[in-house]
Amino acid sequence: MPECNPFFTKHCMLFLPYKDDNPTRSFPIINCLIIGLNFWVFFAWQMPLDSKQQITYFSNFGFIPATFFGQFFYPTVEGIFWEWYSVLSSMFSHGGIAHLLGNMLFLYLYGDNLEDAMGKFRYLIFYIGCGLLAALAQAFLNPASQIPMVGASGAISGVIGGYLLLYPKANIRIFYWVVIFIGTVMVPAYLVLGLWLAEQVLLFPDSMKNAGGVAIAAHLGGFAGGFILTPLFKKKGIRFFQGGRSRAFSRKNLRIR
Repeated sequence: MPECNPFFTKHCMLFLPYKDDNPTRSFPIINCLIIGLNFWVFFAWQMPLDSKQQITYFSNFGFIPATFFGQFFYPTVEGIFWEWYSVLSSMFSHGGIAHLLGNMLFLYLYGDNLEDAMGKFRYLIFYIGCGLLAALAQAFLNPASQIPMVGASGAISGVIGGYLLLYPKANIRIFYWVVIFIGTVMVPAYLVLGLWLAEQVLLFPDSMKNAGGVAIAAHLGGFAGGFILTPLFKKKGIRFFQGGRSRAFSRKNLRIR
């Protein structure tokens, strides 16, 4: 099944964004509830299942393009309801603990500022809308696929698109570990998220050749959706291309005792 994991480690290197210098004016209750719901679905519903039950779960609650488009040829009220419901349920289901943690880290990091910029109700609609556009982007490019797609990455990619539009010069604190060098560094969001976007574009051709793997089209569709919807959902007075509150590329070295 396609998994959407926004960060990874490799060999003796680790680069982990975990904080920005962009404060919010109100507590991000909607973002926290979305994160909490994702954890609840995974640990309460998915974790207790054995491997066979997991397959059944993903078939029922994952988004499957072939069955989604099949409703238009043999429409029933029940079928239409469940296929559109699967778009929503797939956004709160994950393929594994690493998949979940990676997605929730990015949502925690970038979602609070989008909620602050849009307001709570608008942010919720924006988030679901980006997830819907992400699923449809993947489905239209591979309409015959019968592989369930799960994960919040499509919606979170929309959040990333909105963040990049509003706060490209905000600085992201990244923890790094390169062999024996350990520390943190502040990197502008346009570099962090620009590199993420470049990676998605480079991986896209190969992703369309593989039946499973990462749903890159969903990432790109969600990102484009967030970029387009943000001007419509943001509050009046919220400026585009806002700057950071700290010095870019400032670094702190850490020592292991």
